[in-house]
Amino acid sequence: MKIVVVGPGAMGCLLAGMLAKSGNMVWLLDKNEKRAENIRNNGINIEGKTQLHIKVNITTNATDIGKADLIIIAVKSYDTIPASERLSAIADGSVYILTLQNGVGNVENIKRVLNNPNVLGGVTSYGATLLGDGVVRHAGTGDTYVGRLDGKLTNEIQRIAEAFGNAGIITKVSDNIEGLLWSKLIINVGINALTAITHLNNGRLVEFEGTRDIMEKAVNEAVLVAQKKGIKLIYDRPFEKVKEVCALTSANISSMLQDVLKKRKTEIDYINGIIAEEARTFNIPVPINEALTGLVKTIESSYDKFLFSTN
Repeated sequence: MKIVVVGPGAMGCLLAGMLAKSGNMVWLLDKNEKRAENIRNNGINIEGKTQLHIKVNITTNATDIGKADLIIIAVKSYDTIPASERLSAIADGSVYILTLQNGVGNVENIKRVLNNPNVLGGVTSYGATLLGDGVVRHAGTGDTYVGRLDGKLTNEIQRIAEAFGNAGIITKVSDNIEGLLWSKLIINVGINALTAITHLNNGRLVEFEGTRDIMEKAVNEAVLVAQKKGIKLIYDRPFEKVKEVCALTSANISSMLQDVLKKRKTEIDYINGIIAEEARTFNIPVPINEALTGLVKTIESSYDKFLFSTN
């Protein structure tokens, strides 16, 4: 397959490297010419659970790529719309587009910008840390799911899942991708903001009564919103699942904590923030998610005023 990966961050580089290694023609699309040049010269280097070094095509101009079979969106959620706009030259209605991003609403945003009916949602348990331009530590593995929001199953979706599987990324096609997206969102609701605020690894969050209590309340609020929306979650006991994920990814530095440590914008608006936004439409109080959102946004706004270095 000819595959375009948009966004050479940790997950983008991990996917691009693994998919290229298995024989696909892979292009990376970046918005930063200097970073693109570094990756063009040095390739993608992955360490940890996957170890490989491979050269891939990379450009900052989508027209260099031409027609592709699959476009994978791996940018931060707040960059979804501008990234989609940059794809307009190559993303006609025949190409499939897969989002593997945090939060919810990305599928809808991509469809709206590109007027493309073949936009798939995806969730993955893979975890990665970006160490430098094109340099990634593969920290966690697990199942990946892809599917349409309307639940329709097609041969093309199965072909995409098989391409991922051939690259060593165990992938299943789901007819409840919205439930999976919300289930992953709820896990992120319980973990990401707390790690960003406390600077704790995932596993340490469950060691302390204070963080466990806040985590449980944030998760319960999110579950209530999901229920009001009629979302069918895939976990019967979401808080227990969040604790399980903390244990399975105990040494992982969450993406939001990575952003805070590097003084970058976070995806808080698309995780705890989206819970607060959705709750308002149902007049449901979600004080914990509102507080977590406010605290992380305060951290973002005060990067230049830190009393102590985060390095």
